[in-house]
Amino acid sequence: MNLETAIDIANTELKKKKIKSSMLDCEILMSTVMNNSREFIILNSKKKIKKNNYNYFKKLVYERSKGKPIAYITGKKYFWKYEFEINEDVLIPRPDTEIIIEQVFNIFKNKSRINLLDIGVGSGCILLSILKEKKNYLGTGIDMSNECVKLSKINANKLGVKNRVKIFKSNVDNFNFGKYDLIISNPPYIKKLDLKYLDREVINFEPRLALDGGLEGLSEIRKVIKKSSELIKKKGKLILEIAFDQKNEVIKLLKDKGFYIENIVKDFAKNDRCIISTKI
Repeated sequence: MNLETAIDIANTELKKKKIKSSMLDCEILMSTVMNNSREFIILNSKKKIKKNNYNYFKKLVYERSKGKPIAYITGKKYFWKYEFEINEDVLIPRPDTEIIIEQVFNIFKNKSRINLLDIGVGSGCILLSILKEKKNYLGTGIDMSNECVKLSKINANKLGVKNRVKIFKSNVDNFNFGKYDLIISNPPYIKKLDLKYLDREVINFEPRLALDGGLEGLSEIRKVIKKSSELIKKKGKLILEIAFDQKNEVIKLLKDKGFYIENIVKDFAKNDRCIISTKI
């Protein structure tokens, strides 16, 4: 059997399970099995596949047919310009979150050196992408998950920025280290009662800790804003990712803690996605 035939059979199976982008997923899974690029798989579609590789491929396709996200099957996810190690203990990075990085580079384009904090660092994708691009920036990340801390340290080493970042296991309430020019956070903001409406690939596989924002979706956001007001320098910036319907509530919380609202940034779907504020 060649690669093309194996992929066609798998694609048919995934289509039956109503898996979106089934062909793309099959090509990615085959590239994982063959330890080569997707482009190589496409250009060498007539290449024979060994029996042990085909059995491994079928195993991965079966996992995908059950709804398991590609990133958790392959253990990798591209974000910004870089490949990150990913596992089921961390939220899968979303393209919309890259907006935070764009805003950081725009706001601090004339600053050669800043000290920044990422609250809820997860895989490290936001913080480490910024540090990789800006060689004089110093970063700190915190997360209450041991697994997130371990993984973000692995990714810091992979991207070659481990000497400019400190990552701590801590919840937001108990962290009191440093003063920062910039604080960024993509906290859990889904309302508890709305979790059941999430896509099955999200609710069945991604960590609830990274999704559940409490009854109003604001419980972690409140903590982030309170702690940021204590740790941020005067005129420092806070960039906070929010749900599409939380703008007004979050603006009030920010103003109550002494922040001036600079900008509301929309995502690719034209929904409100992050709020940029300045500590007065």
